[in-house]
Amino acid sequence: MNFKPYLIAAAACGVLLAASAASALTAADADRLGKDLTPSGAEKAGNKDGTIPPWNGGLVKPPAGWTPEQGYTDPFSGEKPTVVINAANAEQHKDRLPAGLMALLKKYPNFSMPVYPTHRTAALPKAVYDQARAEATKITIDKGHIEGREGSTIPFPIPKSGEEAIYNHLLRYAGGGFEREHVWFPVRANGDTYKVGLIERVVFPKNFEPAQGSNLAFAFYAWFTTPATLDGQVYLVHEPSDPAREARSSWIYNAGLRRVRRAPDFAYDNVIDGTEGMRTTDQYYGFNGAIDRYDWKLLGKKEMYVPYNTYRIGDKKLKYAEILDKNTVKSDLMRYELHRVWVIEATLKAGEKHVYAKRTFYLDEDSWMVLVEDAYDTRGQLWRVGVHGFRQNYDALVPNHSINVWHDLSNGSYMAGNLENEVKRPIKYGLSAKWSDFQSDALRRAGTR
Repeated sequence: MNFKPYLIAAAACGVLLAASAASALTAADADRLGKDLTPSGAEKAGNKDGTIPPWNGGLVKPPAGWTPEQGYTDPFSGEKPTVVINAANAEQHKDRLPAGLMALLKKYPNFSMPVYPTHRTAALPKAVYDQARAEATKITIDKGHIEGREGSTIPFPIPKSGEEAIYNHLLRYAGGGFEREHVWFPVRANGDTYKVGLIERVVFPKNFEPAQGSNLAFAFYAWFTTPATLDGQVYLVHEPSDPAREARSSWIYNAGLRRVRRAPDFAYDNVIDGTEGMRTTDQYYGFNGAIDRYDWKLLGKKEMYVPYNTYRIGDKKLKYAEILDKNTVKSDLMRYELHRVWVIEATLKAGEKHVYAKRTFYLDEDSWMVLVEDAYDTRGQLWRVGVHGFRQNYDALVPNHSINVWHDLSNGSYMAGNLENEVKRPIKYGLSAKWSDFQSDALRRAGTR
């Protein structure tokens, strides 16, 4: 990949792509937020040829007449693709394709990429931007430890290292708390599949009673609704904002045994029930958890085709059977756009263990969300590809994923998740909770089977 133009521009703007840095942003750099940079640190201007427009505040309100029960309707439903990338023309676009998407185009005849006009829809509440600006000159990171953070969800708006960039993804704003129901489907190479249903509650520190300290990133409480073999199983997670200082705490209620146990293996490359091994624990929501097993390198910024404004595949009129295809979801339901992304390379440290020896993440410059992941095995072969469609949840000003897909190139299987098409209840944002309800004793009381 040719990162040279962006590296030169970054250096000219004082963004040093160092492997690690302990110094906070200077006041001069922080003053750029909201000026030549967006409040979250992206380039406000479009690109030279106009294929990426300037950021003008994002998508901050629903369409006229919209109700949450409708799901997130597509504000760009009338648009047509400008090009459809497939195996026949993929080489013409290779400079703007992550390795994983190129591999999918070459491997599966039914995988294609309809590319649409670019819309920079990502937007957050003003209070979130204000906090990020207020803390920008105070937050530092050194040897994995975050210092000076009081709650900013964009701790490093002008990243100097791969660690800083991935923390922007890990700590990103999610509405203070939310409750949602969604499903996923492990799809074998022959097309066989089954549905896994999950309801999850996620609450952030300030939304607890009493409010929790800044080293809590969030607390996660979730239970399976289907299939019958998993129905009633409950997870509880206390996620630290600085995993280098404090490890994740997690518990599981086993409905069959009717007891709660600690779940120290609920992390890294351990496999989650109902995924058939197609997604590791730390691939949930693109990437989550501790970063300590990898060396992180910030490669720079690049214009890439990535899944963006993928509202159509979340249409409530669609049935799940209309979305799933052999080896991939239906390509014509996806949407790709040209966006600037930060490219981060994570390489497994000597002496550490993980099924992925190297991973390349592509982070949206506007939302800091992981949009694509290329995951390599211990032999250096591209093994799995994560494709995570961006959607602006415009009623709550929360960037989110409308779909997460993990492809296994070795056996032709995939897993499609984060789907809500046939779910009746809308996502509830601004969720508050008592801290006592997110403890292991509460987990035991909540067990209904």
